[in-house]
Amino acid sequence: QVQLVESGGGLVQAGGSLRLSCAASGHTFSNYAMGWFRQAPGKEREFVATINPFGSYTNYADSVKGRFTISRDNAKNTVYLQMNSLKPEDTAVYYCAVARSWTIVVPTTTTQYNYWGQGTQVTVSS
Repeated sequence: QVQLVESGGGLVQAGGSLRLSCAASGHTFSNYAMGWFRQAPGKEREFVATINPFGSYTNYADSVKGRFTISRDNAKNTVYLQMNSLKPEDTAVYYCAVARSWTIVVPTTTTQYNYWGQGTQVTVSS
């Protein structure tokens, strides 16, 4: 059974940093792209960042480019999201996910993922 468990969320002031972690189990983690999404109240879940299986290629939403960094440690079955220069508009529940297929190299839409974590709340105060 595939399980993804996010951690590292919390309350931070604008301009601060947080590092999210997502530990995966029950899956051949290293063969698939991984991603982070977020969902704010009343809004649809949106793409934040993705990383290919080898960790050699990343892609980011324009809204987080230059502030967030996605990385992975396949030996630990863990993917990370380092978030710097946080803004109030970054407030959301953050989810990690595993790509639906090893053939999807840069998955940026929710339908390209089939396993999701339970989410971790990030709140940025102004």
